[in-house]
Amino acid sequence: MVLLSLVATHSDLDLETVARLSAGSSEVAANVLADGKPVSGAVVLATCNRVEFYCETGADTDVEAARSAVVAEIARQSGLDEQLVSRSFTTNTGHDVARHLFSVGAGLDSAVIGEREIAGQVRRALNVAQQAGTASGALVRLFQTASRTAKDVGAQTALGGRGLSIVSVALELATDLAEDRDWSGKNVVVFGTGAYAGATMALLRERSCANVAVYSSSGRARTFTATRGGTPLTEETLPAALAAADVVIGCSGSDQQVSADRVEEVRRGTDKPLIVIDLALTHDFEPGVGDLDGVDLITLESVRLAAPEEQAESVHQAAEIVTHAARAFEEEQQARTIDTAIVALRRHTMAVLETELEKVRSQHGCTGPAREVEFAMRRMVKQLLHLPTVRARELAADGRQHEYIAALEALYGISLGEPAPTAAEDNCPRQSEPGEAASA
Repeated sequence: MVLLSLVATHSDLDLETVARLSAGSSEVAANVLADGKPVSGAVVLATCNRVEFYCETGADTDVEAARSAVVAEIARQSGLDEQLVSRSFTTNTGHDVARHLFSVGAGLDSAVIGEREIAGQVRRALNVAQQAGTASGALVRLFQTASRTAKDVGAQTALGGRGLSIVSVALELATDLAEDRDWSGKNVVVFGTGAYAGATMALLRERSCANVAVYSSSGRARTFTATRGGTPLTEETLPAALAAADVVIGCSGSDQQVSADRVEEVRRGTDKPLIVIDLALTHDFEPGVGDLDGVDLITLESVRLAAPEEQAESVHQAAEIVTHAARAFEEEQQARTIDTAIVALRRHTMAVLETELEKVRSQHGCTGPAREVEFAMRRMVKQLLHLPTVRARELAADGRQHEYIAALEALYGISLGEPAPTAAEDNCPRQSEPGEAASA
């Protein structure tokens, strides 16, 4: 079992490219698990400034084939050139997979260091994969450990203690741009009903903003506002709400962008200043909106540039927690792998033993001499397995478990991907060793 991740983020790419790579990302996980492909599990983490694909494959030799399969599927879903897609993604394997995801979940890799939304997005990514049936056992453990690590960072450090997030920084920017810093009398229109829209509604309430309207192209605004407050909008009521708005916040990532012409049209006849906050990865508003008279546009790039630096000590403490958690996870994975190898060798050896014992029983029956032979043979096999078992754990502790697994395949033809052999049934009771309970 080998984990790998393909990562494209705001740190290496412009957000427009990240958005294009994320197109159709929800379909990639299911499609790369098709028959004949080397991927046995997949989870997709797509946020406003990153798209990451976490996969499981059978062995180190399958990593490149797995990566190629994922890249090809991303290219097919996004419509981008396959070579461009390949160049856009950084690939992590082994210990680096856990370390990167744990850093992401803890907010260390965010545009706003210590942001709190990302931990929830990591949990949701796993939930989506589990519901779709694409999350393997190893990936479930990886993402669950990432969530626990994020909680540890939150509990043991001051990182993000001020509750900073993408949304909160964007609202602070809007406050600085506004003529009136008081939100209680502002008219706000929110596009979208997802996680960022929910976080936006909560932060608007903290600012005593009571006049909030919500629009969803999918028609979910009424359900969304029923539990979070606000006024649901329809296609018919949206233009009037936009005309009266002081702030418009895009969180939907809809395929249909609001054009500059559309905004200009609904604002015709008013000189009221308007602040547009576009938090959607694929942009809810055309960039030209920011060129309109009386309109200020805040984008994710604006947020990234305005995000305050967290205290160096808090970041260092969080990084230490992440490093320790990643190391512990890798050691656990190595132990699981070597335990599987030890069990495979034992089952192989015991199957050979049972075959030979069956010959003894066929020739001598369940006589006293036959029982003595069985006792001696079982004791011998137990002694033979002791040193390989000890050596297996020593190699695993050094991160060299792959050498042991390769030796099993080379010497005995044992492949960990094969089902365990079924031992032959005994024709007479098994002879117990001293101090061991007898079993039938």
